[in-house]
Amino acid sequence: MSIASHSNDPFAVIDGKTMPSLPMTEDEFVAWCDEDIKAEWVDGRVIVMAAASLIHVELTDFLSRLMGAFVESRSLGKVLSSEFQVRLPPDGRRRVPDLLFVAKNHLKNLQVLHLEGAPDLAVEIVSPDTIERDWREKYREYQTAGVREYWIVDPLKRHVAAFALAGPRGYQPIQEVRGKIASGVLPGFYVKPQWLWRDELPKIQLVLREILRGR
Repeated sequence: MSIASHSNDPFAVIDGKTMPSLPMTEDEFVAWCDEDIKAEWVDGRVIVMAAASLIHVELTDFLSRLMGAFVESRSLGKVLSSEFQVRLPPDGRRRVPDLLFVAKNHLKNLQVLHLEGAPDLAVEIVSPDTIERDWREKYREYQTAGVREYWIVDPLKRHVAAFALAGPRGYQPIQEVRGKIASGVLPGFYVKPQWLWRDELPKIQLVLREILRGR
């Protein structure tokens, strides 16, 4: 969840820190946004993230642990969750995906405080105040930046949509087959949407075992 900050009040305070007047330059944002502030920067506009709902936290944790365990088992790269910024080409917008995967051959792009360039896969968990941003703004930005796969998990509609970059055609939907949405960026990895809408999420060990066995 998030709160878009549009105030030009030079005395606006967030987490005990005075926020510079908007629009804010990228350098001002980097200097202001420390480890205690979770925020995004888009063309001078600052979007400060508010506390997430329980379902948001649980889904993010489940997918992060599941994807992370799969990636680790295959030595494919690194999975990072919703505290890490990405600096997207071509205009340097700074976003904070709920989950991102960086392939082994792109790990050199990881900086101390951000990923320079597009992640190989990004996941966003939709909240009531991020519907437009996740479904439209980030869809366009990730596509332009070259994020190879973009997954949108929408607990509001109990729906998972995944898109794969297909050259000049842009994002194309990844079709659900036999109850599974399979990743091309992570060969062998898939998610069954039905896992996500249970009252109690399944055990990571059991789901991972099923995936690794290719069932």
